[in-house]
Amino acid sequence: MANTPGAKKAVRKIARRTEVNTARRSRVRTFLRKFEEAVASGDAGVAKDAFIKAQSELMRAVTKGVVHKNTGSRKVSRLAAQLKKMSAA
Repeated sequence: MANTPGAKKAVRKIARRTEVNTARRSRVRTFLRKFEEAVASGDAGVAKDAFIKAQSELMRAVTKGVVHKNTGSRKVSRLAAQLKKMSAA
């Protein structure tokens, strides 16, 4: 257990940050799930809107430090490929 005042403060900060990051990560997953559902439904217009929202949410998570930059880019790239494949079919 933390003994020094600085260590106790660090524990409090980490707990707060963890809570915020968990909420942000959950929000990103929600938008990704909505995109997957839109692709599964087969409606290109809805999927495009869902893609735009999911992309912006992912990049926001990157700027907040929840997701690594390359991870965010990779996920957006894969979503774009799914959307392109769906639009071509």
